[in-house]
Amino acid sequence: MEQEIINNIKALGIDMINEAKSGHPGIVLGAAPIIYTVFAKHLNMNLNDLTWFNRDRFVMSAGHGSALLYATLYMAGYPLTIDDLKNFRKLGSKTPGHPEYGVTPGVDASTGPLGQGLAMAVGMALGDKIIESKYFLNRKGTFGHAVKEKIFDHNIYCLCGDGDLMEGVASEAASLAGTYKLNNLIVLYDSNKISLDGSTNYAFNENVLDRFKAYGWHTDLVSNGNDIKEIDKAIAKAKEENKPSIIEIRTTIGDGSLLAGTNEVHGKPLTPEDILQLKQKLGWSTKPFIVSERAVNNFRTEIQSHSKAKYDEWAKEYREFVNNVLGGNSSELNYIFKRNSFLVDVCKFPSKLSKDDKEEMRVTNQKIMDEIALHLPNFIGGSADLRSSTKVYLSNKEDVTRDSYNGSNIWYGVREHAMGAISNGLALTNFRPFNSTFLVFSDYLKPAIRMSALMHLPVTYIFTHDSISIGSDGPTHQPIEQLAMLRSTPNLNVYRPCDENELLGAWNDILSINDKPSALIVSKDAVPVLPTSKRNEVSLGAYIIHKECEQLHGVLIATGTEVHKACLIAEQLYQSHKLDLRVVSMPCMERFLEQSNEYQKEILPEGVRTIVIEAGSSFGWHRFVYNDKYLITVDNFGASGTKDEVLKNCNFDYESIKSRILNILN
Repeated sequence: MEQEIINNIKALGIDMINEAKSGHPGIVLGAAPIIYTVFAKHLNMNLNDLTWFNRDRFVMSAGHGSALLYATLYMAGYPLTIDDLKNFRKLGSKTPGHPEYGVTPGVDASTGPLGQGLAMAVGMALGDKIIESKYFLNRKGTFGHAVKEKIFDHNIYCLCGDGDLMEGVASEAASLAGTYKLNNLIVLYDSNKISLDGSTNYAFNENVLDRFKAYGWHTDLVSNGNDIKEIDKAIAKAKEENKPSIIEIRTTIGDGSLLAGTNEVHGKPLTPEDILQLKQKLGWSTKPFIVSERAVNNFRTEIQSHSKAKYDEWAKEYREFVNNVLGGNSSELNYIFKRNSFLVDVCKFPSKLSKDDKEEMRVTNQKIMDEIALHLPNFIGGSADLRSSTKVYLSNKEDVTRDSYNGSNIWYGVREHAMGAISNGLALTNFRPFNSTFLVFSDYLKPAIRMSALMHLPVTYIFTHDSISIGSDGPTHQPIEQLAMLRSTPNLNVYRPCDENELLGAWNDILSINDKPSALIVSKDAVPVLPTSKRNEVSLGAYIIHKECEQLHGVLIATGTEVHKACLIAEQLYQSHKLDLRVVSMPCMERFLEQSNEYQKEILPEGVRTIVIEAGSSFGWHRFVYNDKYLITVDNFGASGTKDEVLKNCNFDYESIKSRILNILN
């Protein structure tokens, strides 16, 4: 019967790819026994409660194997139909080309960019360990000693291939997983020694298990990828380990195809002749989308035989925990079931600065985050070994360590790529994660930022050292094009506040939005609180921070610390030249463009000359100006020198900016 179920999964996967005339049959035929074994014998889930928090998660890091996953989900009883399988890769279907979180029932993470899925699985495992450490029942053991009974204790299974393990993000994440001893993570490595272009011997002949052993992982090898008993035994053993596990399972890509074992079967549909001979080998009908009721019923019975007992036991323990530990009030747990359940009005936080104070914005931001952490139990994150520079650290919270997960500060080390992907995994576990590095290194995080935006995950990316004004670190550390890159990303809000008030407003807006990520750009420069800056206006994206006195001669748009320069220039030019200028602070371009046309025209009147001042690329600002001469930006790489020397070299010092504005308006 096991082989019949596997053959049905294979047949459905091949039919889907054939129907779509697109897809990846190699993994369907090679890895079907692996995914069957996980679902049938190990994955705890409940079809009547698909969002059960203590269910096991399955991440298809090899996202090109989506047809294999969808066929398995259908056979397992998830709410998919044969028509859904027939619509594979069609517009608007529940079965897109690569797995998409929130689109297909049973898909726990969007995958496709190789390595990202494995790294997200690390984040999910870390998030689960943190939650697991916070909640438990105290029961009496056999000899009367207190025994901690975990309330949340599920596993993360991840199916990956050679391509995933070649990507650097996977190596970074695996290293961190070993450091944190994430024993709830089990990676199943579909090892077929073939990639899209040919044999992996050309570019990837390392001993993967030795590498992971060096990371601190438990490793195992199943030499025959069709041996269900050995796969089952290896998974069972991994579940008993005190460290993350990787099981290398030797498979044949496209097993049974005429092209088996070659790269030709990786990424294109099989020919009609190949499908015919394959189905004959499988003992399956040559008609497409044939389902064996016996196979389906047996598969679902197998899953239920281990999952139902786990679910019933958990439900009983959960009720006992709520009644005996939480006094019957489970609201404390809402944050792990619903990441938006705790809302806090950051705009009402008291100011940390007096009227005449100046403070580095990164320091102010750290103080604000400390206060947020007092209100949000799921507020968690860290930096890429830069907390001393970015100041992103919750000083009133504990660290997460391999000996104690009950903390809120994560030490990522110098691993920006993994930090972003792990943050996505934490968000998938219903945390409100943040991470930080210098703005110029947002390039390292771009793939993860894109996945955050695709999955509508509220991850907050905090970037400091936001312009050429950092001076002596030189052009390698001075961001130019990064703001434009971030703003060009769909479904991402980019905030660049000018002072404490706008920082508070930015955080308030960030925490009120639960379906998109944010990039918070924070300067290291010390600035005062402007008397006209407004917290509540940040959610509008832009507002008038310095109003013209009489007749409007022009508008200056500025962001971040450039707002201070713009306000001072407007005052001086009015006094010296009677130029009457409005200054608009635009802390979030995306939020401003969401406002009504009426509001946009009220802030930026039509027919009035508008000048943009920002210490970054001009790209993206043209929508607000007549031509390039109205853009006072930095479109060349910086230089190494003191702050003042670099600003002067780039024509972005105060006097140069004022002179350029005067020349433009005259």
